[in-house]
Amino acid sequence: MNPNPRQLRLLDTVRARGTVMVEELADMLAVTLQTVRRDVQRLADEGLLTRFHGGVRVPSSTTENIGYPQRASLHAEGKARIARAVAARVPNDCSLILNVGTTTEAIAQQLMRHTGLRVITNNLNVATILSGNPACEVIVAGGSVRPRDRAIVGEATIDFIRQFKVDIALIGVSSIEADGSLRDFDLREVKVAQTIIAQAREVWLAADASKFNRPAMIQLGTLSDIDRLFTDAEPPAPFPALLDSAQVRCEIAGDH
Repeated sequence: MNPNPRQLRLLDTVRARGTVMVEELADMLAVTLQTVRRDVQRLADEGLLTRFHGGVRVPSSTTENIGYPQRASLHAEGKARIARAVAARVPNDCSLILNVGTTTEAIAQQLMRHTGLRVITNNLNVATILSGNPACEVIVAGGSVRPRDRAIVGEATIDFIRQFKVDIALIGVSSIEADGSLRDFDLREVKVAQTIIAQAREVWLAADASKFNRPAMIQLGTLSDIDRLFTDAEPPAPFPALLDSAQVRCEIAGDH
């Protein structure tokens, strides 16, 4: 499914609070209980929410991400706007590393008309997309393939990426917490992402607004590790102050 704006707001509310009663959601969204229950049922069927008597909660703890098929459809429009904004800033004839995630895959789609790119990736989906651009050289990291999302992770991946120093790392994360930490769920993925950051002259983070205040278990880094943030809505407090303090340039992707 591709959630509508009301359902996205419902999801964001549940993620922010952890647990919400159905009656509260109906009041907040100014719709009937029947409408909320129908939305909740659809989202629960997709594994995005878990129902209990009278309310809903997030489907997992800080230890496990939402499944890849659900992530691929969630916030798809926002990710597409972010991808267009990132691609507009990527120059031709430069070197890039793209890591794991549905947002970086959307960025890859928007790089199909670029020329002279040399792209290193540990994401087989990104490699498949960009291999269709004859003006782009794609270098795939070695390592273990994670079946659920075709990510390549592990010590061999880290060793491979350490051979390169690129102009720009284009990365995604699962979580940006209120202390300014960047977080994710899989330690092997985090270790690879940390190496990618270390091997880039500039680090650009692409993260839709749902990533703010979302909990995740493993710290990948902090906002001070990145140079630019691309997102699809104005970050909530306290993030503008944190971004300013970390000297991160924030770009809000519009509809163009």
